[in-house]
Amino acid sequence: MHWAKILGAVVGAAALLGLGIILGHFAIPKATDPPAPSTSDSQDLDLEILNLVMEQLDTGRIQENLRELSKEPHVASSPRDEALVRLLLERWQDTATGLDSAKSYEYNVLLSFPNRDQPNVVEVVGPDGTILHSFVPREKNLTGEQGEPNVLQPYAAYAPAGTPQGLLVYANQGSEEDFKELETKGIKLEGTIALTRYGGVGRGAKAINAAKHGVVGVLVYTDPGDINDGKTLPSETFPNSWGLPPSGVERGSYYEYFGDPLTPYLPAHPSSFRLDINNISGIPPIPAQPIGFEDARDLLCNLTGPPASASWKGALGCDYNLGPGFKQDGSFPAGSEVKVRVHNSLELRNSSNVLGIIRGAVEPDRYVIYGNHRDSWVHGAVDPSTGTAVLLEISRVLGTLLKKGTWRPRRSIIFASWGAEEFGLIGSTEFTEEFLSKLQERTVAYINVDISVFANATLRAQGTPPVQSVIFSATKEISAPGRSGLSIYDNWIQYTNRSSTVYGLVPSLGTLGAGSDYASFIHFLGISSMDLAYTYDRSKTSARIYPTYHTAFDTFEYVKKFLDPDFSSHQAVGRTAASVLLRLSDSLFLPLHVSDYSETLHSFLNAAQRDLGTLLEQHGISLDPLVTAVKEFETAAAALVRRISALQNSSPDPLQVRMVNDQLMLLERAFLNPRAFPENPYYSHVLWAPNTASAATFPGLANACARAQDTNSGSEAWAEVHRQLSIVVTALEGAAATLKPVEDL
Repeated sequence: MHWAKILGAVVGAAALLGLGIILGHFAIPKATDPPAPSTSDSQDLDLEILNLVMEQLDTGRIQENLRELSKEPHVASSPRDEALVRLLLERWQDTATGLDSAKSYEYNVLLSFPNRDQPNVVEVVGPDGTILHSFVPREKNLTGEQGEPNVLQPYAAYAPAGTPQGLLVYANQGSEEDFKELETKGIKLEGTIALTRYGGVGRGAKAINAAKHGVVGVLVYTDPGDINDGKTLPSETFPNSWGLPPSGVERGSYYEYFGDPLTPYLPAHPSSFRLDINNISGIPPIPAQPIGFEDARDLLCNLTGPPASASWKGALGCDYNLGPGFKQDGSFPAGSEVKVRVHNSLELRNSSNVLGIIRGAVEPDRYVIYGNHRDSWVHGAVDPSTGTAVLLEISRVLGTLLKKGTWRPRRSIIFASWGAEEFGLIGSTEFTEEFLSKLQERTVAYINVDISVFANATLRAQGTPPVQSVIFSATKEISAPGRSGLSIYDNWIQYTNRSSTVYGLVPSLGTLGAGSDYASFIHFLGISSMDLAYTYDRSKTSARIYPTYHTAFDTFEYVKKFLDPDFSSHQAVGRTAASVLLRLSDSLFLPLHVSDYSETLHSFLNAAQRDLGTLLEQHGISLDPLVTAVKEFETAAAALVRRISALQNSSPDPLQVRMVNDQLMLLERAFLNPRAFPENPYYSHVLWAPNTASAATFPGLANACARAQDTNSGSEAWAEVHRQLSIVVTALEGAAATLKPVEDL
C-alpha cells in the first residue's frame, strides 16, 4: 500500500488517468479492468445508481452470509479466522461480483489465550486449606454450540497467570472511587480478592485500580440487574428469551490501550522494534477472571461485612455485603478465602486484515473506507458477524455493478475486514500505523459497521459532527423496517432526539469513544468517522448491551430468533451504510457539513463558562481567548458554506472543487495535537479524547481542572490547565485557518 504521491493539480479525469495516478499496493492492472462507464470531472452522485443499490441489497443473502460466518468459533489467528480471510478474498476476487483488487495484510501481534489443558479455576479454600468449593468458569451446553471443541474457556485476555488467594471483598464496578469508598468504610484491601461487576469502567481498569489498593486478584461478573432487567431463572433466559443464562460469561480484552501491545506507533511487522514484554503498559498487573452470575451468586451472597450502598446492589436476590470474607452462617466457614488459578499465556500470532478496493474514476487518490472486524470470541453471530454479513452484501452489489461496467465511483472505496479487534482494535490500528501519512493525506471518511444489529427497534449512529448531515440525508430516503411507513430518520427521531439550535428537533448522534475500529481513525489520524447499527428500545430494557455479548450463546439462532427474525434490520443498516458510502464516494462536493462543528464548540464553550469559569478566574486564567477562537471558527465555517453554495450554483472548474473538498476533508486533522495527552496513547484529537471529569466540555481542559481544583495557583497542575486551554485555542484557530480560502494565509 505504498500509494503514489498526488501529482500536481487536478485538471480532469482524462489527465488523471493519463498521468497514471494509482493506489500503490492497491493498483489494478488496466488489462483486467471491465469497461468503465463514461466519466467526467463533474461526475456526481447518480440517484438511479443509488436507488438500484438500495433495491438489490437482499435480506436472504445477508442471512446466508451470517449463517456461514458464525457457524464456527473464530477467535483471532485461529484456523477458522484464517478460513474467513480466504472467504473474503474469494468473494472480493470473484469475476462477476468482485472488486478491482483484494489482498490480505499480515501482522505479527501479541495475543493472550487460556490454557486448554489447564483451565482457569476459582476455588473457595477453608481455614485449614481444604478446597470447599471449586468451579471452572464456562457456559453450560444449552444448544449444542457451547460444547464445540473450539470454544475457548471464558477468560480475561492479557491478565497475567497466577494463583492469588485472599479474603473476598465486593468492589462494585471496580472504579477508583469504588475502592476508595471501601477503604473509607474501614475495609482493608491488602491481599484480598475483589469481586466486581461489569460496567462503569473498562475491564482492564478494574484490575489496574484494584492493584493500586493492594488487591491481589479480581473476579468480574455480569449482574442480571445490568443485563437481564433482573431476570435470573433458566426459564427466563436464553434459549427461552434473549436474556443471558446464569452460566453466561463475558470474555474480553483487559488491555487498556489499542493496537499491538509490543509495537506502539509502529506496524507489527517481523522486523519492527518490540518492547520488552515486561515493559508493556496497559496490561493488568494482577490475575483476573470473568465468571457467570450463577457462580458470582454463590460467592457474593455469602459475604460478611457492612451492606453495600443502594447504587452498588444488583439482582442476585440476596444481600450485597462488602466483606472481607464470608459470614458465619453462610455456605462457607468464616475465615475461608477465595483462590483464583489463572493459566493464561501471551503468544505472538499472525493476524490478517483483508482489503478490497474499487478504484475511483475521477479522484482515485481520495479514499472512502468502510470497515468491520472479522474476529470474535466464540461464534460471534452478533459481534461482529452481523456487520460482516452486511459488508459482504454491500460489496457484492457494488461489485456486480462494477463488473458489468454500469458504475465506477468518483473516489476510491476501500472495504476492510480487520483482524484481532477483540484483543484491542489491533488490525485497524496496525493499518493506520503502517499507512499513517497516506491515510491522513487522502482519506475522506471512515464508516464503521461492527455490530450491525443489536436489536430491531431503531437506528443508532455515532460520529463526528461533519458526518451528521450525510447520515440524516441517507436515512430520510430509506424506509424503516416494519409496518410503520416511517423513514429510518423519522423512526429514529422517535427514540432518541435532541433540540438543535440550528435545525430544531433532530435524532441524537452519539460521540465516538474507543469501542470499535473507528478509534485509530478519529483519535490518531483525525479522519471524520461514524459507526452505524440498529439497536433496541431503551425505554423497554436497561440492558447495557445485548445480553449474550461475548459469550458462547451469541449464535446464529440467537440472532434469528430474538434480534432480527426477517433480517430487515440488517437490510436497513446495509441500505443506510451503502447510501452514506455512495454519497461520500460519488458526490461532486463532499457532503461533510463542517459548520455543524460550530454547535458542538458552542456547547463545549458554554459548559466551560458555566462549570469552570469561576474557578479559572480565581486562578487568573481567562476564557476570553477561547471565546474568540470559537467565534473565529464559526465565521470561517459559515463563509466556507457560502463559498461552496456559490460554486454549486456556477460551473466550477475541477481545481476549485478539489480545493474546497480538501478543506472539508482536512478539517478534522486540524483538531489533532499528538502532545496533548501523553498519558493516553493514540489520543490526539483535542475534542474527543476521554473526558473523566464532570464538566461536559473540552476534555483536556476539563480533566486538568478536575486534577488542579484542590491545589495552589502556582502548582504544576494549574500550569497544565493553562497549557490545555492553549492547546484547545490553538487547535480551533488552526481549524478556522483550514476553512478559510486557501490563498488566505
